[in-house]
Amino acid sequence: MGKLQGSLAKFSKGQKQIARYIMEHYDKAAFMTASRLGQTVGVSESTVVRFATELGYDGYPHLQRALQEMVRNKLTSVQRMEVMGDRIGGRDILQSVLATDVDKIRMTMDEVDRDAFQGAVGAILRARRIYILGVRSSGALAYFLGFYFSLLFDNVRMLQMSGVSEIFEQLMHVGPEDVFIGISFPRYSKRTLTAMKYSKDHGAQVVALTDSLLSPLAGCADHVLVAKSDMQSFVDSLVAPLSVLNALIVAVGVGKKQEIEQTFERLEHIWDEYEVYEKLEDG
Repeated sequence: MGKLQGSLAKFSKGQKQIARYIMEHYDKAAFMTASRLGQTVGVSESTVVRFATELGYDGYPHLQRALQEMVRNKLTSVQRMEVMGDRIGGRDILQSVLATDVDKIRMTMDEVDRDAFQGAVGAILRARRIYILGVRSSGALAYFLGFYFSLLFDNVRMLQMSGVSEIFEQLMHVGPEDVFIGISFPRYSKRTLTAMKYSKDHGAQVVALTDSLLSPLAGCADHVLVAKSDMQSFVDSLVAPLSVLNALIVAVGVGKKQEIEQTFERLEHIWDEYEVYEKLEDG
């Protein structure tokens, strides 16, 4: 916003209209295409593109990403609803949501740090204990990861958040040989961040699954796994984060292949004996 205000005097009439709209409605402008922003303020799409260049950005998408990073942790649920309404408009909701999820996975593939991913896999395979924490909507991701890791390891601790002080009681024995996996997306959980910092201070390797290197989780993590989530909707899109966790589980499984084969052989006998799964008749 400071860059906009400082450049206001040298802008053309049309560019001033764009700047004023962004300063007054940054939460909506951050998710508008150049064409939509131009229509909203009454200027051409090319004027919007030149405006972004005038500010020193490579193009409008670069300006848009900068605005999105600025508002990433500030949008309330009401603002998300407004943005979602503006974005979808009268379009087919199913098509729009599925297409957005596909884009999030594509963006994640382009941006995820392979070295950070391999570092996280190695730390997990070497860990004495594995602590996992995700709250609110991220709790579903934490449960998914914990479910499969509990099949692969006997040293998994799924942290429960029934009380503020209890998190530290569950982390009482965390130390240098352990790994803490924290999962959070906008709006970021203070409790998850606090637990990550506590584990880091006690020597544990910390893995973060979050949406950006600018996320507060990234600042206290040894290995940052970036997965794009859809902060434009009041419903958090967990498709890309779930895909990254799938890859993490598979990679860890490959690293423990022989042990895992023996584990699943035993599990198959247990599932058969106690009829855990429905058996379908052949033919």
